Amino acid sequence: MKTLVIVSHPYPEQSIATKALQQIAEKTVDATVRNLEALYGSDINGFDVAAEQKAAEAADRIVFLFPVHWFNLTPMLKAYLNRVWTYGWAFGPNGIALKDKEMQIVVTAGANEFTYSEEGIIRSTMAEVLSPMKASALYIGMKYNQPLAFYEAMGATGETISFLQKTFAERLDMSLGSVIQE
Repeated sequence: MKTLVIVSHPYPEQSIATKALQQIAEKTVDATVRNLEALYGSDINGFDVAAEQKAAEAADRIVFLFPVHWFNLTPMLKAYLNRVWTYGWAFGPNGIALKDKEMQIVVTAGANEFTYSEEGIIRSTMAEVLSPMKASALYIGMKYNQPLAFYEAMGATGETISFLQKTFAERLDMSLGSVIQE
């Protein structure tokens, strides 16, 4: 399965967990990694739309790897979706470029899992926080895999980083094992 991994971190110099996960993706057979900040800095209008669309078209699965940023996507990832997933290409008349491909979300969060629960501070689960990505995938005919969320990732080191990498590597090897189709 050809996999495209789109990585975004608004503060790449502070990234520990995301960098460690990106390293696993870079070692994965049939995976292409595109780090938005490494390619475009923070220029939300600087995307090479044709190159990004070509990369997505070549993949069977698109993995979005990012830290939850104020309970949302990173600014660059949101800009990527707005600029690259265009009407007529991803959806709309003749827009079938991503139909039947898998979407896999892999996120890190600085807070603990309890924070992302009905009883926690935000009274929302991670699945609820990520519901716009699920809606986007289903709207354009993609298969939406169960998200993979790593909590308390800020400042993670050693054994924790190894666990994150092992878990992510296992998820990259899975194929349609936990697809949500609603």
